[in-house]
Amino acid sequence: MSMGMTAARSQLCLKRLLDEPQDNLPKCKVARLDPHPPATGLSHCLRPKSPAPEANQSQSPTKVGSYFLFEPCEGEKTYRAVHAQTKQQYTCQVLPLRGYQERLAAYSRIGHHDNICGLLDVVIGQESVYVFLPGHHGDMHAYVRSRKRLGEDEARDLFAQMLNAVTHCHLHGVVLRDLKLRRFVFIDQYRTRLALLGLDDCVLLHGNHEDDSLTDRHGCPAYVSPELLTNGNRSYSGRAADIWSLGVSLYTMLIGRYPFQDTQPAVLFTKIRRGAFSLPEWLSPQAKCLIGCMLRKLPTERLTASELLMHPWLTNPCTPHHNTQKTHTHSSQKTLQNTQEDDDQVVPTWTEKH
Repeated sequence: MSMGMTAARSQLCLKRLLDEPQDNLPKCKVARLDPHPPATGLSHCLRPKSPAPEANQSQSPTKVGSYFLFEPCEGEKTYRAVHAQTKQQYTCQVLPLRGYQERLAAYSRIGHHDNICGLLDVVIGQESVYVFLPGHHGDMHAYVRSRKRLGEDEARDLFAQMLNAVTHCHLHGVVLRDLKLRRFVFIDQYRTRLALLGLDDCVLLHGNHEDDSLTDRHGCPAYVSPELLTNGNRSYSGRAADIWSLGVSLYTMLIGRYPFQDTQPAVLFTKIRRGAFSLPEWLSPQAKCLIGCMLRKLPTERLTASELLMHPWLTNPCTPHHNTQKTHTHSSQKTLQNTQEDDDQVVPTWTEKH
């Protein structure tokens, strides 16, 4: 199926789903799969692994409309699916039936983009909605964990695609929230093309899209920005919070570990509030600068997604030097002496299922 045909099919599917009253939609009777409960706060990424869904407890796949659902993908938020007739591979997300139209509205707003997985089909069940997205070849979190860390050339190509997706969403008034490496998946077998998977958890801005104030606290602890931990019940900039998460993502891709990490959430959040992080000397000055433009404690000091696209590390890269393994520590305002560094520590496995 060509890219143009896929985009047209996606838009027709969205128009039908979003325009038709939910009560009038036909509901097919399918095997029940318990969708993941909605996020209730910052700690949801640290919860113990939930019992395997029904589809993973049996050797035989679950039939949903014209699709067979197999084992969950890594992270257990999506399922591998195969069309019964065409044998085409898909990724299936299971959403609650209640309010699903609002959760899919972002697909209609942003339209087609090469670095965002478009919605291809939807099956309405008795209690859940099954959303079918393109199949993929693994996510960035698993890739970085397997590679330990990426070279700057490879990281640049992949991060540019991630940034393009986020920029497109922000320009169309879509705040992603819960942005992390796992949400970006490879759409080719050579792992060179990335796309953002899943828009059901984002926030749509209204009016002129300038006001991106949010009040809910939602996200994975390792990627959450300082203002979500210090503002109490006050609002914060959704776009700026996404940029912080992108900074954590790029740091992790290049260094092989999170800039702020600890197995104890309280200690982790203290480190994030402090905002100090270390960078190895062998990283190029341009890469250090780009990370510093995103990991700033004050949201107003972070560059926007559109501004980041013009950063020299992406537009005019230079060759990094590798003559030393020393590190130095950054904060949002000053450089501190490094007191703890572990270059061999990779992306922690305790985030594997988040």
